[in-house]
Amino acid sequence: MQAVSGPVLSDGKPYRVLGRKPSPYEKLTQAIMSGELAPGQALIETALAEWCEVSRTPVREALTRLEQDGMVVRGERGLMVRERSPEEILDLYETRIVLEAMAARVAATRRSYMDLITMRRIGERLEAMDTSDEHAMAAGNREFHKAIRQASHNDSLSDLLQRLDMHVARYPSTTLSQPGRWSEGNGEHREIITAIEAQDAKRAHDLTAAHFAKARELRLALWAKGQE
Repeated sequence: MQAVSGPVLSDGKPYRVLGRKPSPYEKLTQAIMSGELAPGQALIETALAEWCEVSRTPVREALTRLEQDGMVVRGERGLMVRERSPEEILDLYETRIVLEAMAARVAATRRSYMDLITMRRIGERLEAMDTSDEHAMAAGNREFHKAIRQASHNDSLSDLLQRLDMHVARYPSTTLSQPGRWSEGNGEHREIITAIEAQDAKRAHDLTAAHFAKARELRLALWAKGQE
């Protein structure tokens, strides 16, 4: 069977679905996150229906969902892909800092033995990773934070963070590629795991908040350099 791109995982990447083509929603979501549909680009139903090889009705439904997700916005001339901006970066990270820190706090009180093993294995793999592959670095980092969310055993919190992941994935650069950040970030990961293992909820919360606050500053610096 042919494998095709499918729905979006919580790490912001598509998974592979065997035996069927992606739905218009799946295809448009991935195109927006990859930049194939660029920020500010007008979204014309007829053209998109032809591209997705479907009628206009499922495309219209997909666009409605994407508008609800905040991935597209309605302008004077209709729907278009949401623009990137420093204001959006601040909004995303303000929310992300709160929710990721909350996930770490809850994980410290609810984590299982297997959750700890998973986090440590991912952390060890990240430290041994080839840092020449930015995409692999970013994917590994997302996997680590997804493991913390899963350790919180709070589906509502995980769902909210998954929606944020979709927006962050629209920004092409990774903060982890900045000089010294990969090593620094892995050290922060180790401290977060230690706090969760010790069931120190406050420390897990504070370390995670500081971790993402640093990511926010680096993301804004990338924007200022014109790399976003």
